[in-house]
Amino acid sequence: MKEEKGKGIYNVIAIGAGTAGLVTTAAIAGLGGRAALIERNKMGGDCLNFGCVPSKGLIASAKLLQNMRDAEKWGIDRQDPSFDFGRVFASMRNQRAVIEPNDSKDRFEGLGVDVFEAAARFISPYEIELSTGEVLRAKHFVISAGSRAAVPAIPGIEDIPYFTNETIFDHLNDKPKSMIVIGGGPIGTELSQVFNRLGVEVHQVQRGPQILEREDQDVIELLQEVLEQEGVHLHCNTISQKIYQTGGRIHLEIEEDGEPHTIVGDTLLLAAGRVPNLKSLNLEAAGVKTNQRGIIVNKKLQSSQPHIWAAGDIAGGLQFTHVADFMARTVVGNITKPFSFLHSEFDDSVVPWSTYTAPEVARVGHNEKTARKAGVEYDLFQSEFADLDRAITDRKTDGFIKVLTAKGTDKIIGVTIVGENGGDILHEFVLAMKHGIGLSKVAATIHAYPTYAEVARKIGDTYNRTRLTPRAKNILTWLFKQRRSK
Repeated sequence: MKEEKGKGIYNVIAIGAGTAGLVTTAAIAGLGGRAALIERNKMGGDCLNFGCVPSKGLIASAKLLQNMRDAEKWGIDRQDPSFDFGRVFASMRNQRAVIEPNDSKDRFEGLGVDVFEAAARFISPYEIELSTGEVLRAKHFVISAGSRAAVPAIPGIEDIPYFTNETIFDHLNDKPKSMIVIGGGPIGTELSQVFNRLGVEVHQVQRGPQILEREDQDVIELLQEVLEQEGVHLHCNTISQKIYQTGGRIHLEIEEDGEPHTIVGDTLLLAAGRVPNLKSLNLEAAGVKTNQRGIIVNKKLQSSQPHIWAAGDIAGGLQFTHVADFMARTVVGNITKPFSFLHSEFDDSVVPWSTYTAPEVARVGHNEKTARKAGVEYDLFQSEFADLDRAITDRKTDGFIKVLTAKGTDKIIGVTIVGENGGDILHEFVLAMKHGIGLSKVAATIHAYPTYAEVARKIGDTYNRTRLTPRAKNILTWLFKQRRSK
């Protein structure tokens, strides 16, 4: 007989119904365990409501508008697209609504998970109290409470209305004439391009010397050139001095390359990093240790309390939905194993990521910047999208692929792609790296023509040509000559 909701002891309680919490509880319930899921805001967490899904919806609309403006590339008269800003946002929300039932309370309760719509705080290592007054107990807890947008310490910002990724998709109702975007990471860069393509004058402000600071300089130079050609005003190497509002407009005073400058805009979007959602959890009562990045976990994703695990953004690692998913799978596997010596470590050695600008920037493993920093010797193989037939026919030739291999071998240690469909092309290399497949075998695999995936074969062919030494070529030349003489 099914136990009464909230009573007794659960096998697992997950706090936070983002990707990690959803994957954890669905898996535990599917395996016959008793699971509860706590969510204080919206089921689906950041990815569904405030991140991946709505941003990609807007990106798709903005891409279509830009293609219309560039119609002459396709032999069509240039178009000046007419669109309604509100309808674009409504379309994005409609697409999100199609996906939403997958993460809904009804679906998860149908899977056998007890879902509680409340905030949670620990009152002991094995008990949490909900904001509804209920107390829940469990053998294991998985903290998957995620992160939120950081508010930069700019004098005056507490008096300025602003958007973050948690508010802009649902509360920006009218098209602003101009926007200041503070932050040069993936969120800030994607949305800077989107709003510029939607006809908003965008000023993107980045503290460091380049946007997407993890990426190689040549990658960012290409992307920045595209953004600036489209009309985005990029401000790098900046120090924000103060911000204030006059006459309904926002004024941001900065030093840019040491020179004073004032940026004026109608709307402010903050995308300057993330902070973990720790404060309301009362983790001291559970004896769980934390730092500025989140909950401190070991390689098995256990906190300082072995029965309390962390997954997703709050665990302090790479903040991607697919990483949260894989973390949750690791945690579930470990919880279901009867002895700790059977536990698996979370393997983040091959993690892909993509920034969905146009062109996309996708990477797995080392790039030149990280390889040099780590003292890793490598060989570099590069191919241009301008030499890829499918990119030519699609009029999407901006971009290139760089593959790093361990010095003197075909072992892939890193791949960077900047170009159309970069995030999709990347996965052949992700699979190859994960399973030790070298460039020679990639080149020996038939790729359909004409596809973007052919770039992998081209890179493999480039590697194979390096193996043809002058001596080997001389021998082959002699052999061919002998065969012609017979």
